[in-house]
Amino acid sequence: MNNEFTQTEVGSSAPQPTSKRTIKILAGSTIAVGVIAGGLVLAPHLSARSNAKTAAPPPPSVAVSVPLQRDLEERLQFLGQFSAVEHVELRAQVGGTLTQIGFKDGDIVRKGALLFTIDPTPYQIKVSQAAAQLESARARLDLATRELARAETLKRSDAGTTENVDQRAAEKQAAQAAVDEAAALGRDAQFDLDRCRITAPFTGRIGSHLVSVGNLIAGSRAGGSATTLLATLVSVDPIYLNFDMSEADYLTFLRELRKQKSVLADRVDASLSDESSFSHEGTLNFIDNVLDRSSGTIHARATMQNHDFLLTPGAFARVRLALSTPTRALLIPDVAVLTDQSDRIALTIGPNNVVTPKQVQVGDLRYGLRVIRSGLSASDRVVIDGIPTTVPGSTVSPHDESIQIRSDDGKK
Repeated sequence: MNNEFTQTEVGSSAPQPTSKRTIKILAGSTIAVGVIAGGLVLAPHLSARSNAKTAAPPPPSVAVSVPLQRDLEERLQFLGQFSAVEHVELRAQVGGTLTQIGFKDGDIVRKGALLFTIDPTPYQIKVSQAAAQLESARARLDLATRELARAETLKRSDAGTTENVDQRAAEKQAAQAAVDEAAALGRDAQFDLDRCRITAPFTGRIGSHLVSVGNLIAGSRAGGSATTLLATLVSVDPIYLNFDMSEADYLTFLRELRKQKSVLADRVDASLSDESSFSHEGTLNFIDNVLDRSSGTIHARATMQNHDFLLTPGAFARVRLALSTPTRALLIPDVAVLTDQSDRIALTIGPNNVVTPKQVQVGDLRYGLRVIRSGLSASDRVVIDGIPTTVPGSTVSPHDESIQIRSDDGKK
């Protein structure tokens, strides 16, 4: 019994693995069928999405315009600095105690105006001494003259000798020399006395006084570091405007000057740092005779009127030098000019709306736009907006847009 029971038990448990394996196979088949069915259902949607991703994007939209045309003159632009035509350091030629200051710091003083006074007492004494010496010398000269006359009279009557006449003549000459010396000493003393009053050598603006009343100042006719600096004075009208030309600009200037044969290339316009227009006009009156080897520039200078004293020595200004009479020129926005190493390029729209780059030669800014000297024609359609999305050789969708123009940054 036990053996049969054991065999039956063992035999009844043997089919179990076969049943589980069948269930797994059926489940796997069901899943595979579901995946296939799902793929058939989703396939059209996935295909449509893939087609949407691979569809070509529309061409970028860009703004285009033909260049503006204006009559413009050729000109060069530099950075300049104003300086005084005359500049002087006021120093005393005589020493003494400063007794008066005749101006307020920063005033416009006229030529001949009294600026400083030095105590004149010691120099008045010297003038008086020199005057006394001169009177004494003149008295001796008068005596010598009379004695010579008597000696000559005695000689004619044979009562005197030639030797006596010669002696009296020599005494008269010595007396005359003493008079001349005393007169020179008097002029010297008067010179020192006059230099006790320090006046303005020209009309200009004076700086602050550097010595107060009551100070003992050192003076010297030869000047130098041993003398006391009292103040500085600079002229203000007219005024110099200094600037440097590069070698290329200098050659351009010379060639245009020879072509014009007029004063046009001598006209200089200036604009201050807070001005948008070149409202100050001057005349070019100096160009240096040698180029600076270290900087490759040559120094130039213009003279400008300054009746309202607005132009100040040391201030900076933009300088514009007109070279030629107005001629027709093309203008495009400065952002429409691209840099390719040392070349300048403008993007234009060719046939079939294809972007075509053109190399251009540019000038300065006018009316807020860049002057194109060569490389473009008046009929070219230039890309003026949307440049970052524009690639040479690509197709774009252009639309016309007008170029915005500002008032010129100078005289028209």
